[in-house]
Amino acid sequence: MALVPNLSQSPIATDSSPIIRAQGVYKSYMTGGKPLTVLRNVSLTIPRGQFVAIMGPSGSGKSTLLYLLGGLERADSGAISVANQSLDAMTSDDLAQYRGKSIGFVFQSFYLVPTLNALENVALPGIFAGMSRDERDQRAAKLLGALKMSDRLDHRPSQLSGGQQQRVAIARALFNNPPIIMCDEPTGALDSKTGQRVMELLSHLHMRQGKTIVVVTHDMNVAQYAERLIAIRDGEIEDDRLLKDAPSTPVDEPVHESEELNDAE
Repeated sequence: MALVPNLSQSPIATDSSPIIRAQGVYKSYMTGGKPLTVLRNVSLTIPRGQFVAIMGPSGSGKSTLLYLLGGLERADSGAISVANQSLDAMTSDDLAQYRGKSIGFVFQSFYLVPTLNALENVALPGIFAGMSRDERDQRAAKLLGALKMSDRLDHRPSQLSGGQQQRVAIARALFNNPPIIMCDEPTGALDSKTGQRVMELLSHLHMRQGKTIVVVTHDMNVAQYAERLIAIRDGEIEDDRLLKDAPSTPVDEPVHESEELNDAE
């Protein structure tokens, strides 16, 4: 059985065009009554199934770019599309549906519901998807087990360490089996061993299921898992290069698969 159960339908088409495309994107914020330009004329394409790391110093605009690509914010100008669907033309409700079905978000902050335990937090997307309680609890337990959290299913966020809370948040992001996973400093609150486990999980999902993964990070140890590195400075793409060749198709087994991922199969 796959680590993340397959959904009966996917909102992402199966053509060979880039799954993510940005063209001439600008974004600014008002600071002290004056506009501060965060992104300047950013253009990029990300092929389906690519693992991309976006790096840059603090304030470079890397997280803002991620939020725009994920439909969390809107660009001031330019165009962003995902699988030939224009995000710019979507209503707020359309964007919410797009995010819920197409994107799994992982943030450095946890955004867990404090009154729910770990299992309930991970299973939360299943409520909106209309799943039965047994089905969503089973799926949530499997994901938490893959991240070595089986003994914390009934713990609330206040009873978990920072690293444990992030693992719960990651399992929740994977719950709906999204075709795209977007991560903003996913290992920032984790110790090195747990951070490595998280990156192995993302690599597993990329290699086994062909998921498109975009990771914002300042850590080269995280970026090395990616096939492609995009460097941003002062709101502009400074460098864009391949780190390794991509597999032509998802493989049956990853080259290095951690024990906990084997146990979840």
